[in-house]
Amino acid sequence: MSDIEGVYEDLEADVSLEEFREAVEEKVEQMGGLADEETAAMLVAHEVGESEVGGVADIEPGMEEAKFVAKVISIGEVRTFERDGEDEDGRVVNVEVADETGSVRAAFWDEHAEAATDELEEGDVLRIKGRPKDGFSGVEVSVDQAEPDPDTEIDVQLSDTYAVEDLSLGLSNVNLVGLVLDTDSVRTFDRDDGSEGKVSNVTLGDSTGRIRVTLWDEQADLAEELEPDTTVEVVDGYVRERDGNLELHVGNRGAIEEVDEEVDYVPDSTPIEGAEIGQTVDLAGVVRSADPKRTFDRDDGSEGQVRNIRVQDATDDIRVALWGEKADLEIGPGDEVALGDVEIQDGWQDDLEASAGWQSTITVLESDSSATAEADEGSDDNAGLSDFAGGESDAESTASSDDEAGSGEDEDDPTDGEELEFTGVVVQAGEPVVLDDGETTMSVETDADVGLGEEVTARGVVRDGRLEANDVF
Repeated sequence: MSDIEGVYEDLEADVSLEEFREAVEEKVEQMGGLADEETAAMLVAHEVGESEVGGVADIEPGMEEAKFVAKVISIGEVRTFERDGEDEDGRVVNVEVADETGSVRAAFWDEHAEAATDELEEGDVLRIKGRPKDGFSGVEVSVDQAEPDPDTEIDVQLSDTYAVEDLSLGLSNVNLVGLVLDTDSVRTFDRDDGSEGKVSNVTLGDSTGRIRVTLWDEQADLAEELEPDTTVEVVDGYVRERDGNLELHVGNRGAIEEVDEEVDYVPDSTPIEGAEIGQTVDLAGVVRSADPKRTFDRDDGSEGQVRNIRVQDATDDIRVALWGEKADLEIGPGDEVALGDVEIQDGWQDDLEASAGWQSTITVLESDSSATAEADEGSDDNAGLSDFAGGESDAESTASSDDEAGSGEDEDDPTDGEELEFTGVVVQAGEPVVLDDGETTMSVETDADVGLGEEVTARGVVRDGRLEANDVF
């Protein structure tokens, strides 16, 4: 066995012995006699080993060269451009290729561009060598060499329209139909060149999952035009990664528009009793109570806002803090909601609570709180919750329920003049104070200074459905 063959045997790369020999001979010539065949073979083996990647997902912009095998997913149109100082126009065509680990855009230039459009078909498997770089929609590979490899099987399905579960890092030209679950407002930012950019987000769901969609510049304003529970189609999106999660991006070459299709979205939620501190989970349940929105000053001088609701499923209940724009959502008792990507934190008195920030998705699956929205727009900020906690709306709801049941009055409801002691957690610290004992809420007339989340006991006399407290402790 020759020195070249010995080095080749130890080489863990998909290259033929003949190609390896040719590369070694070239290396010997380059070294000008400073290296023998064995040394040159070891140098070539090192270079080949560095450029051979395990899969498309391993391709990085900093690599000098990448060699990989991938299936052709889509072939773009040939574009021409002028080169500085040359009479002949340049040509380029982008070809989307993928393997089981992900996808990447491969740029074929000049004569390779013509060969790609004339000879390639979707589904072909190629052995590619090229130079990775940062491109418009992520990593791109500028192809130096590509040849068919019909003997290699790559388990990647060709599709015109993707489902959420089919998305992988690097995919572009993505069409996806989904249900609008949540929308954010448009935000502006300054680019390095001094121009102003715009960005917004919507969250879409289908029967396989949900995905956050980032809309840039001309598409950004669409987020404020779309309504939750409408069906839309993303056209020509591309997949990026943020904080370890996949996102679908839509730039000026893409679009998002309403379509007349039915999409089923069934949230896959964690039981509330199984949630643990530090987890980011999906929850679903019915809203038991809702506090008024509160504003506060941040350390940087800006103003923030938060609203607390309590959500219950078949296993337990939990307090959920809605931060920022999510505090403006019209959510009230009786609404069935799905809470996506909420963070479980340590709350008041070692009780768990869920935090819903910018990355979270809040979807009202079924609304039963139209009266809440109307009440919240009334004379004061506390009116809506007060009604649900024992005022007119609660009384009307009770009367309606009693009529349907064929009975007159709930025997468990306190009556006027009754002396009562009620213990619960403060879910509203305004006027009146509202306590929640896990089963019912009680409005309390008191001058006592109590804080949200604090467990207190109120003792007094019931008047007009409210507890006029003599003692609060």
